[in-house]
Amino acid sequence: MSENSQAERPKKNLVINAFVEMCSGHQSPGLWRHPDDQSWRFNEVSHWVELAKILEEAKFHGIFIADVLGGYDVYSKSLDPAKISGAQWPVNEPLAVVSAMAAATKSIGFGVTVSTTYEEPYHLARRLSTVDHLTNGRLGWNIVTSYLDSAARNMGRTEQPQHDDRYAQAEEYIKVMYKLFESSWRDDAVKLDREKGIYTQPDLVRQINHEGKFFKVPGPHIVQPSPQRTPLLLQAGTSRAGKLFAAQHAEAIFVSAHAPQVCAKSIAEVRELAKTQFGRDPSNLKVLALVTPILGRTTEEAQAKLKEFRQYASHEGALALFGGWTGIDLSQYGDDEELRHVESNAVKSTVEGYARFAPGTSKWTKHTIAEHVSIGGNGPIFVGTPEEVADGLEVWIKEADIDGFNFAYALFPQSFKDIIELLLPELKRRGLFWDDYAVEKGTYRENFYQKQGQKGPLDEHVASSFRWKAGVSADQHPIPE
Repeated sequence: MSENSQAERPKKNLVINAFVEMCSGHQSPGLWRHPDDQSWRFNEVSHWVELAKILEEAKFHGIFIADVLGGYDVYSKSLDPAKISGAQWPVNEPLAVVSAMAAATKSIGFGVTVSTTYEEPYHLARRLSTVDHLTNGRLGWNIVTSYLDSAARNMGRTEQPQHDDRYAQAEEYIKVMYKLFESSWRDDAVKLDREKGIYTQPDLVRQINHEGKFFKVPGPHIVQPSPQRTPLLLQAGTSRAGKLFAAQHAEAIFVSAHAPQVCAKSIAEVRELAKTQFGRDPSNLKVLALVTPILGRTTEEAQAKLKEFRQYASHEGALALFGGWTGIDLSQYGDDEELRHVESNAVKSTVEGYARFAPGTSKWTKHTIAEHVSIGGNGPIFVGTPEEVADGLEVWIKEADIDGFNFAYALFPQSFKDIIELLLPELKRRGLFWDDYAVEKGTYRENFYQKQGQKGPLDEHVASSFRWKAGVSADQHPIPE
């Protein structure tokens, strides 16, 4: 694309999420030791409620809560580096805290990671529908297939299923979920007819009778239709199998890469697949990039913060995270040995991204990787004034066709307070961020698409074909396969 055509592209109204996990440090292992950090308070419900309130006041679209089901034990073939550094260890279950945050807010959304590899779809559909009810439709589901063998072992397996097999299972899984969410109950099945004594009209609830390679689920769904029915669908895989899955199912796609060039081609491919294979408008897939802003009122102030943060960052914790993400144990590498491209059953796109791009003029050794990952994880850090950081974000928007950002923190919650105080006003000045929610007290999807009444998936989305609408007989709308 030429510079002129990029310049002519209309300004994007960015989707902004906070990126967190129910652990200390999250993407910046070791920073819990900083005297101003509060991330170690993750066991306290007030910690999460306070965050939700300040982010909603600032009009963040959502809080994206990442999750893992196992420990990072690839590096040094031990869990000890993660234990010592607090590298996503210990980590709590995220869905449990969402209702508390929702009760203290009105409009902000909550995206939660839940794996298709270790959850029975019938059970998960119940939990997601319940929380969608309790949040008044403000739930998003980040669909992942998991990548840690440590999780697999604790779920009774010797190792993870192979990468593409996990996606084959996920493809059937999501269809079961659509059947439960959208096809099992008609929109108007619940009557609450006190005179006739009919709570639910029985012929408006049906079994789904799913029988597939991986799952057998007769149904019906045990929860009545929630405000969104299907939660906002988020997805993070950019491997070949991940791209095909995202092109059909994702409404938001998360990417994490060192530079926009690493993911630009992949994003373009997903959008093209969505259009040509699944008849979707590519602009309806919103791509969000992981970024950790370190802001100051001057460049020097921001650089001083980064220097201070590096004193607390844990390189061992960083290498533990890297090992889990890639399946590569860098303890086996010499000090100056360069990272090689290896076949991995973890997150394939992460390995490929490191193999393709070097950090500046140097090369990826275990020390440069540790330095890079120890603050901001697998995404870039933007250090500078609000103007400088906004310039950096605009480069990503133009070069990779990004629609928004998942902002990670170095210090919790101070990094978010800096974003609110310094960066968001600059983004508003540039016409890149809204002044208020598009739909006050709206669902996550309504504010995500800025379209009142858009509670369920768009008509072009495959999930909408499963919707059993009011007034339509079961014979007129058989359950899609």
